[in-house]
Amino acid sequence: MSGDRGSMRPPGTEQGEGMLTVGDTAVRWLIQSAADVPAADDWLAPIERARLDQLRVAKRRADWRLGRWTAKRAVAAALAVAPARVAVIASERGVPLVLLDGLPAPLAISLSHAAGRGLCALAPPGTAVGCDLEVVVPRAPHFVHEYFTAAEQERVGADARLVTLVWCAKEAALKALGEGLREDPRGVEVVVGGCHAGGWTDLTIAHAARRFAARSRILDGLVAVIAVEPAAATGAL
Repeated sequence: MSGDRGSMRPPGTEQGEGMLTVGDTAVRWLIQSAADVPAADDWLAPIERARLDQLRVAKRRADWRLGRWTAKRAVAAALAVAPARVAVIASERGVPLVLLDGLPAPLAISLSHAAGRGLCALAPPGTAVGCDLEVVVPRAPHFVHEYFTAAEQERVGADARLVTLVWCAKEAALKALGEGLREDPRGVEVVVGGCHAGGWTDLTIAHAARRFAARSRILDGLVAVIAVEPAAATGAL
């Protein structure tokens, strides 16, 4: 599947879903809000409930439940299965993994959450995929100096939207690498490209010899970025 079918709902709805072509890879994405998540936990698989029971901080529990709800909804739609058959767990390195009836599901997944909204991106199996959500807020100059390359610092200046966009893209790429912020963000170079009619902006991201395609969009003050390594895809979603 390919193209930009589906789009985020109008501002204020805090939801959205669709298919998006990133590079040459078809990605399914879904955004949900905290208000969408049921109060009870009966939609969680036993392995997920066991993980939830280990979380003691209320905000951490709420964010985790939002991420799992968003992921399970997205996976169920992509595979045309009941959500009860889906479980989303984390590897030893914290990378999300999807199980279908207890076995690895044929897709790649990335999750993010911010300000009461969760984002899930799904790609064909074997794809290095990462997504991130960030609130657009002014950041102190030392943040840019510490985490951005010299070229990025020159490009973003003091523009809060561009700073957030580049930081969001770095996090998405680091998730696709399976490293997260264990890796130095300055090792990731982001270049912002043109904007499409559908509202998505193209990005290119480099990390050593690896290259990622990415697309970004603003939703209700949040920046959403989805990044993939195009050559990594091995099938259709």
